[in-house]
Amino acid sequence: MRAFITAMLLAVSAWATPALARVEKIAVHSVSIEGNLEGNSADRTVYVILPPSYDSAKSRRFPVVYFLHGYLGSADRMMEYVPFDQALKGAGAGPQEMIIVVPDSNTRNGGSFYSNSLTVGNFEDFITRDLIGWIDGHYRSLARRESRGLAGHSMGGYGTLRLGMKHPDLFSSIYAMNPCCLRPRPVAMAKQEFETMTPEQVASADFFTRGNFAIAAAWSPNPAKPPFYADLITKDGKVDDSVVARWWANSPVAIAPQYLPALKGMTAIALDTGDTDFVQADVVAMHETLITLGVPHDWELYVGDHGNRVPTRFGEKVLPFFAKHLSAAAPGRKHR
Repeated sequence: MRAFITAMLLAVSAWATPALARVEKIAVHSVSIEGNLEGNSADRTVYVILPPSYDSAKSRRFPVVYFLHGYLGSADRMMEYVPFDQALKGAGAGPQEMIIVVPDSNTRNGGSFYSNSLTVGNFEDFITRDLIGWIDGHYRSLARRESRGLAGHSMGGYGTLRLGMKHPDLFSSIYAMNPCCLRPRPVAMAKQEFETMTPEQVASADFFTRGNFAIAAAWSPNPAKPPFYADLITKDGKVDDSVVARWWANSPVAIAPQYLPALKGMTAIALDTGDTDFVQADVVAMHETLITLGVPHDWELYVGDHGNRVPTRFGEKVLPFFAKHLSAAAPGRKHR
């Protein structure tokens, strides 16, 4: 009898102990980033967070969520900040498990803006071609749009909307957390003195100054203009209208009407921002644009700033969003 009780207690203990998510840190070589003028490495750090059932259910394939970090961030910092593995562990083993992929898109000036640029490198293609191809070739992913989601914070939220609109064949559901840079960038943020700054001065400059150079490298590259290989928004002290046009052409609020079929074809879209978030006006503008265009989406203005609620909201909001909207059914089976 005692042996039976002991066995039962061990069984209950094993059942009650949550299965663990497993984290792998890998390097993915991106041919899309090779040869860029800034010298950004084509070998990118990528974290892959595998769900609790990944090692035990050997024949099972899983939906995948790609999570994009923000400006001046990195994959390493994102992993330190957001407990992705704990969120998967907390969700437990079950039919709604997924793989989470966190790639590094940092650059010499702090961020790629997930754009294609001969100066920065083709980071849009890195995510949508090289990385997805690598993950689908090396992990048991469900390699189809219905089972693939995209999310990100700040610059990563911008990238989520940008890549989601441009690649609806790859992603079915997107969640932009505190996305930045959604409206055409104010010309007033550029200053004439930027034209005489050195790379060393830019590297030690304030957040918004350095951001202008990162955006120029991503959206107005110019191989004939070292050392930044980019056209700034001012030239000889005057606003350069051609650069303004190129920057506006990368604004999700401005280009959303061009991608209306892609937006309306999404299974689900979500936006959020904090009530004291410095990007709130951008996110509200995107929210209002989607309403005007008749695009269904989830929207939340919560109590918080630009980043203080991100770690908890990933587990409480983002993960359940994808668990609800991504298909976990293998091809040939009825989707849930």
